[in-house]
Formats: sequence, structure tokens, C-alpha cells
Amino acid sequence: MSETTPTPPDVPASSFWKRRIVDPIVHQMTQGITPERIALAISIGSACALFPIIGTTTILCLIVGVCFKLNQPIMQIINGILTPLHIPVIIGLVKIGEIIFRAPASLFHFRSMNHFFWEHPAQFFARFGMVAVHAIIAWLIIAPIWITLVYAIFLPVIREIYRKREISASITSDDTPPSHPIP
Repeated sequence: MSETTPTPPDVPASSFWKRRIVDPIVHQMTQGITPERIALAISIGSACALFPIIGTTTILCLIVGVCFKLNQPIMQIINGILTPLHIPVIIGLVKIGEIIFRAPASLFHFRSMNHFFWEHPAQFFARFGMVAVHAIIAWLIIAPIWITLVYAIFLPVIREIYRKREISASITSDDTPPSHPIP
């Protein structure tokens, strides 16, 4: 008579969000990082991810994360998630910059900017450099408000995830038999 080990029930595959976002953040919780530090990394990482200059967000997340000793994996995950929003946010920040500085509308000039950039880079920066400066100043004004709001939204959520994880861990540890027999 041979004994067969029971096969585990079919476990549904984890969703993309759970595998790519929730699981890495929960993993960080098991390494001693606090919910407050996770929320801070998410909020500051999201602000850096929306900086209005294309091609700068990864290095900006890295530099700011190192300066504030924030969790790099979380910041870079957030940076990647927000990539699809980057162009619309840049357009919005350019418009806000135009309003703040009462500058003429410049977005319609961007249609031929790729050709213009490669043909006349100095003229390109002379023409559009102030547009970038205005967008950066708009970002500098909005970023602290953004960071505060994102932190306030995510901190309770992360605390709840942390609490549930602690409860789950304590239940699991209560169910395991001691490693040595009790006499």
C-alpha cells in the first residue's frame, strides 16, 4: 500500500497588481520598514515620477530616495506605474506655468519640435527653455501639496495592510506545533 501526498487545491494566479505592486510593498514590510516610510516613499516617488522633464524621473527618484533614505524599489515601482501619466501631467504643468507667468501659449509649437531640436538644438533651448522652467516652477509649487495628499491617502491603507499581515502572521505562528515535544 503506497501513500500518496495530497495535491494542493488549485490556487488562482495572482493578479498583475498583486504580483507587481502589493507583494513587493508587503515584502518590504517584512524587512522592518514602517508603514510611514512606505507611504513616504510612495508619495515622494510619485511626485518625482511626475517631474516635467522627460527622461529625468528615474534619476530624480534615485537621488531624492538616497538623500531621504527612502526605499528605492518602492520609488522605482511607483515611477514605472506613473509613466503613462507623465505626458499629460507635463502638458498640464506647462499650462499652469503659462498661467503663473502670464506667458503666451506654447504647446502648439511642440508639433514640429523633434525636427527643430535635431536641426537647431541651441535655438530649441532658447525658444523652449523658459517653457521648461515655467513647468518646473509649477511642479515645485504643486509637488508639496501632492506629496501631502498622497501620503494622507496611502498611510491608512498601508497601516491596514500591515495590521492584517501582523494578524495573519500571529495566527499562523499560533497554529504551528512547537519544534520540540513538550514533556
